[in-house]
Amino acid sequence: MSDVIAEYQQWKQKGGDLRAKAKLAMEARFRELLQEAVRLSEEYRADFGPGLKPPPAVTSFRYKAGKPKKAAAPKPAPAAAATAAAPAPKKEQPPAKPDPKLQGLQKRLAAAQKKVETAKAAGKPTRDLEDRVYEIEDALRVAGSTD
Repeated sequence: MSDVIAEYQQWKQKGGDLRAKAKLAMEARFRELLQEAVRLSEEYRADFGPGLKPPPAVTSFRYKAGKPKKAAAPKPAPAAAATAAAPAPKKEQPPAKPDPKLQGLQKRLAAAQKKVETAKAAGKPTRDLEDRVYEIEDALRVAGSTD
């Protein structure tokens, strides 16, 4: 009977060793596949634009994208480099056109502030009007911060 137990324990030990080796091999293969997927994804993004979508069974695949590699531009001749080194005169840029969305919000703000002043002068409640002014000012802040 002790022979059967010893044989079972040896079989269990061999199975445990094989299991550990298989685990390490599977983890290594998994990392290799992920690295290949990252490389393919970066190559696809560089050649064709937005990244690939994973299959529906994969809920997330995230990685830190490296800096895009720029194609090596041909170096100019030394004489051309000297002339290129001279700073070109800067043209003054024409003033930027105001954003129509911001202009609309500013007009609405001015109208709302005028209504608040009119209501105060007439002795009417102004809380709703002041709330509206605050909302418009907030919208202006948000619109101004995205530009």
